[in-house]
Amino acid sequence: MNTLQKIIVWIAVCISFGGCSTDKRNKNTTDGQASAATESDASEEYLRGEKYYYGRGVEQDYAEAVKWYRKAAEQGDARCQNSLGLMYYNGLGVEQDYAEAMKWFRKAAEQGLADAQNRLGRVYFYGVPQDYAEAAKWFRKAAEQENAEAQFNLGVLYEDGRGVEQDYAETVKWFRKAAEQGLANAQYNLGLMYSNGHGVEQDYAEAVKWYRKAAEQGDAGAQSNLGVLYEYGRGVEQDYVEAYAWFAVAATSGDREPEKERDRIKEKLSESELAKGQQRATELFNKYGSHY
Repeated sequence: MNTLQKIIVWIAVCISFGGCSTDKRNKNTTDGQASAATESDASEEYLRGEKYYYGRGVEQDYAEAVKWYRKAAEQGDARCQNSLGLMYYNGLGVEQDYAEAMKWFRKAAEQGLADAQNRLGRVYFYGVPQDYAEAAKWFRKAAEQENAEAQFNLGVLYEDGRGVEQDYAETVKWFRKAAEQGLANAQYNLGLMYSNGHGVEQDYAEAVKWYRKAAEQGDAGAQSNLGVLYEYGRGVEQDYVEAYAWFAVAATSGDREPEKERDRIKEKLSESELAKGQQRATELFNKYGSHY
């Protein structure tokens, strides 16, 4: 799997609540009252933006959502700045503009918002402009705030030696942190590190453990790799029926490789074993059908 495939790209816009202020305050308002007014205005602006973004009770209108997010963002609210950056990044309600997206991500990131720091890191990774050292800098800031995506992304940079010195032990460290938070891609890649003995002693049982966690979240790569380990009896008891079932589930992702593996191992099964494999595949698919 290459680096671009590993980096998680989540296109969906995530709108988060945050506080901001407006200028519509009585000059005699006390500091405490001003703070309460600020929170009230922020809530109203956020809710209006969310209403138009999701089309809740009104016709969905991204431009109108942008209008309300901008009001909050221009008052310095970090979460709204991050949301506005996402709108520019994805071209929702505004013309797609990576420079504007980067501007708003940076404003939020410099206020310490982990999600914005991670997104700013991705912008640098993909090249607006491309700067792996800057990507590593922002991924690290978010990773140290327990942002799972950033932890995984930082691990990828250590694995490939981009923006940091290559260090498999650091890769394992950050993959593990993200994996323990339930990030399927991190679980799958941690399994790879154990399978290959990179940064850790080779341990197929540990590889099976992490592949299974990712496979049960629908990760097709992990499902296919579980099939391989069952086929060869590495970290688990050899079981062609179980191998067939995992290959069959992975094949539903549309990837040709697990489909080929499924058809290959099919030749090793008796008629009754094949029936069991197909039944098992159906059970697994109903629980863990591929999401990738």
